[in-house]
This record gives sequence, C-alpha cells and structure tokens, in this order.
Amino acid sequence: MQKYTQKVRNIGISAHIDSGKTTLTERILFFTKRIHTIHDVKGKDGVGATMDSMELEKERGITIASAATYCEWLEHEINIIDTPGHVDFTIEVERSLRVLDGAILVLCAVGGVQSQSITVDQQMRRYKIPFVAFVNKCDRSGANPFRITDQIKEKLGHNAVAMQMPIGLEVDFKGVVDLVTMKALYFDGDYGEFVRTEEIPDHLLVEAERRREELIDAASMFSDELTEAILEEQEISEDMIIAAVRKGTLAREMIPVFMGSAYKNKGIQPLLDAVVNLIPCPSDVQNEAIEIDNGERTVVLSSDPDAPLVALAFKLEDGQYGQLTYLRVYQGSLCKGDTIINVRNRKKIRVGRLARMHADQMEDIETIPAGYIGALFGIECSSGDTFVSRGINLSMTSMFVPEPVISLAITPKDNKSQLNMSKALGRFSKEDPTFKTYVDDETLETIIEGMGELHLEIYVERMHREYHAEVTTGKPRVAYREAITCRSEFNYIHKKQTGGAGQFGRVAGYMEPVANTDFVFENKVVGGRIPTQFIAACEKGFKSCMAKGPKMEFPITGIKVVLNDGASHAVDSSEMAFQAAARGAFLESYKKAKPVILEPIMKVAVETPTEFLGAAMGLLNQRRGIIVGSQEEGPQCVVEAKVPLAEMFGFSTVLRSATQGKAQFTMEFSNYKKLPQAIAENLQK
Repeated sequence: MQKYTQKVRNIGISAHIDSGKTTLTERILFFTKRIHTIHDVKGKDGVGATMDSMELEKERGITIASAATYCEWLEHEINIIDTPGHVDFTIEVERSLRVLDGAILVLCAVGGVQSQSITVDQQMRRYKIPFVAFVNKCDRSGANPFRITDQIKEKLGHNAVAMQMPIGLEVDFKGVVDLVTMKALYFDGDYGEFVRTEEIPDHLLVEAERRREELIDAASMFSDELTEAILEEQEISEDMIIAAVRKGTLAREMIPVFMGSAYKNKGIQPLLDAVVNLIPCPSDVQNEAIEIDNGERTVVLSSDPDAPLVALAFKLEDGQYGQLTYLRVYQGSLCKGDTIINVRNRKKIRVGRLARMHADQMEDIETIPAGYIGALFGIECSSGDTFVSRGINLSMTSMFVPEPVISLAITPKDNKSQLNMSKALGRFSKEDPTFKTYVDDETLETIIEGMGELHLEIYVERMHREYHAEVTTGKPRVAYREAITCRSEFNYIHKKQTGGAGQFGRVAGYMEPVANTDFVFENKVVGGRIPTQFIAACEKGFKSCMAKGPKMEFPITGIKVVLNDGASHAVDSSEMAFQAAARGAFLESYKKAKPVILEPIMKVAVETPTEFLGAAMGLLNQRRGIIVGSQEEGPQCVVEAKVPLAEMFGFSTVLRSATQGKAQFTMEFSNYKKLPQAIAENLQK
C-alpha cells in the first residue's frame, strides 16, 4: 500500500434506484483489471455483480448494503464504496458519504434527476462532497444527456457543465466527443476495453466547438491563467482547462458532466480519468475533529501518516471471523499490533488483524495510513466511534441519522426462534442506526422500526436466512386508552366473614374526568371515619384498577377519585380489606360514568414539492386527518396535520407512490382523543 496521499481517491457511487451504480462499479473493476469477467446485476448467470455479495441482493437485483473495494488507474489508488439507491437504505449512503472525499452522481439519460437523486444531492451538500456527474444509459430509447445536464442546473441548483458530447444516441450510441481534447472516442473490443481516438465526425464539429466554448467560459471563472489566454487569444492547453475545472469541482461551484453507457461498456475509461484528474485527494479536503477536553473546540486534522492517529468507524458487519469494523483513517497510521483508544468509552483496544475489502473478500495488510479506508477485526465498538492514539482526546463529528418512520410487530413461532430472533435484532440494531427495536410495555409485543416497508421486509427475511428465526409479522397494536365522561358516585362496603377475624371496609365518594393526567386521588374524609393508616391502601386499590379497564381491558386515563366518607371496624378492618373495598367501588362506579375508548393522535408533518401538495392533503384527509396548516419553504411545502395513529400504518408507501417518491413525513405523539362510535364498535367485535 503506497503512502502517497496525492495518488489516493476515496469515492462513492450514488444515485436514484436503478440508475446503474452497481453496473458502473462492475465495469470500473473490470477496466482497472480488478476482476476478469463482467457479471450482470440481476445474477442471470448465477453469479451476480461483484459488489452485490448478499444472496438477497442477487435475487432482487438491488443493492442493500454499501460495499467497499479498491482498484488502480493511471498509478492512482481508488477506494470505491457502492451505495444503495433505495430510499429505505438511506443510512448506507449517509455513512459512506461521511467518510468519502468525492463522489460520482449517476443519472439515467432517460429518467434524469429523480427523487433519490435529490436526496443524495442533499446528503452530499451536508458533507460538502465534491462530485462529478455521469449520465448513464445513453443507449436507451428516449435518452437525452443535455436535458439531464439542464435538470442538474434547475432541480439541484448546480453549475453543471458538459465535458463530453454523445456520438449518436439510443441504439446508435457509438461513443463520445471529448470537449477538452476535441477528439472522438470509440470503445472497441468485446467489452469496450480498447479506446480508439479519431477526429470528430463532420456533422458534430460545429456543435462540439460551441459546447467547448461553453466549457472554457465556465472554467475560466476559476483560473486567471485561462481567462488571460482567452483575452489575449492565445492557445488554450488541455492542462489549463483540466486545472480550472478541478478547482471549480473542489469548490463545489462546478459539476463536470460525463456521458456513456455502463451496460454497453462505453464511456467508462474517460470517467476514470476524470476521477483521477478532478476528484480531490485526502490532503485536498479539510477534515475537522472536536477537542473534547477543550470546550469542544474544532481542530483541523492533517493527512500526515506520521501524526497521532484519528480514525472513524463508519460501518459494522458481522463477518465469519467476528465483527468487522470499516474505518477511515483521517490522520496518522493504524498498524497491526498498535494499542488504540475508543474515545466514546475510553477503552484500550489492541489492533489484531487489518484488512482491505473487495466486496465480501479481503486482503490482510500491515498498515492503514491517513486517507485510506480499511477494516479491523474482532473489536467491540459502535458505528460512529472515533479511535485515537494514546495522549489525544479528539472526536469526529457524528453522521446525521434520520428517525424511523414505520414499525411492525414481530412474533417468534417457537422458543428456538425466540432466541435466534433476539440475537438477530441485537446485531441488526447495532449495525444499522435507522433500525430500532423495543418491547411495548402495554402490548408486550416486540416492535421493529425502520425507514420503510422494504427496509423491514429485508431484515425479517435476513432473520429467517441468516439466523433461522421463524417469525410472523403484523401491525403493532395501537395503544388505545379508556376514559370516563361524567361524574359518578360510589358507596361500597366490602364485608367478608370467615373463622376468626374477618374483612370489613366501607368507602364512599365520587369519580370524575380530569384532563392532562392519568390519575388523581383526593382524600376528604373527616372525623376519622377511615383511619389514616388505611387511606394509602384505598389509593393503592383505586390505582390498581387503572392498568386494565373493565370496558375493553385498555389502560384507563384521566380519572380523579375523591374519597369523602367511609367506615371501619376495630377488629376486621385491615389494609387488604380497604384495598378490596376500593377496587369494588371503582368497578361499580366506572360502569355508571359512561366510559369511552380514546385513540392516540399523531402530529404529522409532510414535506412535499408544491406540485404534490393537493395529493398529500388528500391522503391525510382520507386517513381521518385534520389539516392544521401548511407553509412554503422554497420549492417544498410542509403540511401539518393531526392524524390517528391507527390510520398511519403503510402511509409511507402510499405517500411515496402518490408523489413519485419525492415526499417524506415525520410524526410524533400529540394527544388522546375519543374514538368515533362506529370504529369503537368494530374494535369491540
């Protein structure tokens, strides 16, 4: 492993689902001689793409977990992370971008900027990632790469500039015109491995010159040398253009756009050249850490391999040899045999085995220097932990983790499945911060939460395959409540005579509804009608009835009990007798207080593009929602509503379908409200 950070590139390949990320990665690995045969994503040949190593990924033809690999091109080492495109696995993109220096944004030449492209762009913006765009699938019917370049400007708000021009489109797509060298590039051989350079075809020459003018004009904003050459009408060299474009790309003020077809092996080599020429190396990027001992002051890290170590664990995997921790070294070097410290819990860790990953394969190494991505074996840590050398106390800032939006109840079929399920849930929630699990106190069901239905479906399937845990899924039970609606008097005598001392206690008073609290007890007994030592027993008796209501066995809320009279017996009265009297009084009085069922109401905020505002409001209305208000925030609208929790199951999928995947929502508990009579009757059946 060379230690020249100038010759290292850490890139991610991100895009909307089905734009061709994994196919592109497969071609990159082939052209850099990392693999020797190309396989299809869908696994039609029984093998599947290199980066989709999980069985589920091969079957479904989608990427579920991000995978790391590395390759070499023009004496540069390129570390690549292939990320999922589906919105449910957004954390995989989030944590990959957190540790990368640059990226390739893949766009479909037909679909263009789609919903997940916008999400990925927001994530890149969050971590200030410089990127180049690759318009893929130029061989598809309806392909128009220049329309996509305009969409990057309009929808994403970037200064996109075409670096190439297609030679033919759709079925006639033959190659690309390089606007920097002003040469036509054709890709020959069975897999397009031979790049043939020709003169630009005559019919494209005029347009190519016009496009080159646009490119030079845009690049001149970042280079005084280039501006001078234009003004003095000197010859403009290729190096001048590349240097200016690189400067604009690093500042995220210019997005170079490349074109091709990964499936047809066209345009990959020029894209690799662009990664080497335009994407930053680790020393070009300013990385910061927080100094914990010094009031969380930010410290700029250096990419010097001899400085004290600072590394970030960004992904965990349960491998065949124990936990595999993916990490990025920002400063210093991580060597086999070193003792490092986990900043979160100050535990010392001895580094045993280090590896570089190639999808699910690995290669043992001795050192991971600054700027590199590698993996560590058999250590206990969590995603987002920082590792440092002894004597320093720096922490990397954590990544953004979105809140789960959907939940499912899961039930194991037998005891063996119960054990395996708890192992699986422990591992999955440790690996994936957006996957959460807990046991509901009221319903005693195991609930899993995630980013979407596919997200949870994949985890349930993995439980079955990897842990042989047979589980059934269902909607989580809604936490309904019972409450009373009017005042009701009670006067109850508990009398029990057995051999010896019996039981006697009389309690009298009333119960009434009360707002914003579960239970209030008030003692108004005077004259010692109930001895003071038994008052607490009365309260305990009333309170014990709150856990399960007589109407439908839901917990009771909003009751005030006032005790104002009673009677006791010198021998037969006891704490147990008064507890029993209180329970009897509660049950007798509760039936007369006209009890009703309450349902939880959620405060829902839907964020949607303005064009889908009507559709989003319609969906909320269909779910018995009450729209509280809406406001515009740039091109987005935020609709706030109060919606019953029972109606929110499956809402994320319906919302995405109705808005082309562009809307998202968050929800939190608001209050309890009376359940409509018709629904309450259905519930009682």
